[in-house]
Amino acid sequence: MALKKFKPTTSSQRFKIISTFDEITTSTPEKSLLATKKRSGGRNNDGKMTMRYIGGGHKQKYRFIDFKRDKDGIPANVQSIEYDPNRTARIALLVYADGEKRYIIAPNGLQVGTKLYSGAGVAPEIGNTLLLSEIPFGTVIHNIELRPGQGAKMARSAGSYAQLVSRDGKYAIIKLPSGETRMILQICRATVGTVSNPDHNLERSGKAGRSRWLGRRPRTSAVNMNPVDHPMGGGEGRATGGHPRSRKGIPAKGYRTRNKKKDSNKFIVERKKK
Repeated sequence: MALKKFKPTTSSQRFKIISTFDEITTSTPEKSLLATKKRSGGRNNDGKMTMRYIGGGHKQKYRFIDFKRDKDGIPANVQSIEYDPNRTARIALLVYADGEKRYIIAPNGLQVGTKLYSGAGVAPEIGNTLLLSEIPFGTVIHNIELRPGQGAKMARSAGSYAQLVSRDGKYAIIKLPSGETRMILQICRATVGTVSNPDHNLERSGKAGRSRWLGRRPRTSAVNMNPVDHPMGGGEGRATGGHPRSRKGIPAKGYRTRNKKKDSNKFIVERKKK
């Protein structure tokens, strides 16, 4: 994937860096895998705003993504690589030998015409989905299940990947994108490779309008609010706001918010680095 930088012909073009979309092969999505996407504008059923800074945005359709990859033993052909407005990664349309079509999150480097497989006894090649018990040590993986049959939950955004470090009893030990090392049952599934669109974090919108197209309204800085609205608000002139904290008063830097009694703590081998 490549990035495109614009000449500063206008103020909004000056800092604009976006994807060239070279890897995308079609602009028409598969109709049978689309659903209408309702927007709430941050309002609840009473019409009251319960989430701030949400509203507007371009009309979008939701694409159904196959996170389970449970069609075992049936080869699938990659028909197209497409843009998905609902996620940072690209998606790939698979057509199975029995005629069924499904979208998956496209791994980086996946080409149209490639044959993909899932299930036991599958080769650990890019785009194939295997059990963690069959993936070689050191393999880069994404779309990792937390519980067997649940569907992928981890390493799904653009450029994300984890690494299979070792196995211990019935668990596989995975190093996650955050740096955390965690135990996951070996009968869970993962897909080989990294997620597509790895340069997503280098993109720059160039203007506020591009955020509005995504349905994001302007945010108000906490120190510019009144004391009634935020713990960091108020003060004469330009006050620093004191200790950085959230609207609900939770400290923003160095304060651990994870529950010490959380049941899944026993699966974490090493915490993420600060």
